[in-house]
Order: sequence, then C-alpha cells, then structure tokens
Amino acid sequence: MTGPRPKRLGMMIPSSNTVVEQETPKLLPTDGSVTTHISRLRIVQISGDQESRRQFELDQFRVAADLLADAKVDLILWNGTAASWLGSDWDHRLIETIVAETGIPTTTSIVAINDALGRAGAKRIGLVTPYNASLERPIIENYAARGVRVAAARRRDLTENTAYAAITPDELAGMAREVARADVDAIVILCTNLAGASIAPSLQAELEVPVIDSVRVSIEHCLELMSKSAH
Repeated sequence: MTGPRPKRLGMMIPSSNTVVEQETPKLLPTDGSVTTHISRLRIVQISGDQESRRQFELDQFRVAADLLADAKVDLILWNGTAASWLGSDWDHRLIETIVAETGIPTTTSIVAINDALGRAGAKRIGLVTPYNASLERPIIENYAARGVRVAAARRRDLTENTAYAAITPDELAGMAREVARADVDAIVILCTNLAGASIAPSLQAELEVPVIDSVRVSIEHCLELMSKSAH
C-alpha cells in the first residue's frame, strides 16, 4: 500500500532568477513530503522605469499560474518581491487573480516577509537589496505606510537580475552587518535572486536580531501553510 502523494508547491519565478532553484531544495523536508514545480515569467531588467514595470502586468502571471495548475499543485507561490515597490494593492490583485483563475491557494514572498516582520514585532528594519534608488525609495515609503521604518539601507544599484545572483554571501553578510549598526529590530535581505538563505541563520545568531531572507522565509511560510492544510 502506498502512502499519500507528496505535497506539491508550485512556484512562479522570474525567467532570469537562478538562486531559487539552488536554495529551495536545501529548505525542503528531507523525507520528500514536499516537491517543488516551477513556472517562469519573462523578467530580466528590474528598475523603476515603465518598461520594467510592464514586466509585472498580471497577464503573464495568469499564464504561468495556469501551467502550474496543470501539475495539480497544492499551493502557488509568487517567489518574487516586486510588491515591495509596486505596493500591497498589486500583491492583493495578483493573489486574487490567480485564485480566481486556478482555484488554488496562492501566496507571495512579500506576504511571507511581512508576516515574519509582524511576528517579530519589527518597527525598525535594516534593508539589504541589489536595487537602485528608484526602487529603494518606494520600498521605504511602502514600509513607512505599514508603520515600519527603514532605519538603515544598503543597496548595490544593479538593474540586471542575473547580476543580483552574482552578489556573494560574504558581500550580503557585510551589508547586513552595516545595517545592523542602526539598532534595528530585524534585517530583511530583499530579493529572491540574492544568495542569502544559507547565511541567514548564522547572521541572526551573530547579530542577535532576526535576519529575514526572502527565499528562506518564502519557503518556510509555504511549508507552514501546506502543513496546516494537511490537518
């Protein structure tokens, strides 16, 4: 007699993202009880201009979600952080659109990050991003609207998504240590194409403050949701 099939996590990721597929297997249960299935969206250059913003129109998300629905996944995750600068309304529309299209529960990396910040009671955060000022500015404003102050920020001023993945864990750790000097309640490594998942636990122990990595917290959030749905 065979047991229940593994839970299936469907992830939508930018076409140019290379970190999610490297880091996710390290974060999954070792018993094989959860499998991941990926649908890519064409997202290459990320900045504040209109051409970049057009990459985040909902039509291609709908197509990507439909393809994941063919695999009968149990949960869909937008494994990206665009809502940090596009705003929570965009995130809500995305979730509503995908649920309406597929009938499958859906969440996002920004939902996961903000849930973690809420659990930590974080009101002052340190922000680590690969982005340029045209994205950092609305991110800071959007967090201020949630009652969360970005007390310190370090960015790399990059716009090509493939370049984000080339930032080394050591470089990310250095950026995190810099923002930690501002007496923050939490540090957010914001972008799912940054290789911060493996260093977040050790950084958290070193800096004695929650270090919320986008990839790690997204997978942990999804595993928790899927665990709840199994009972």
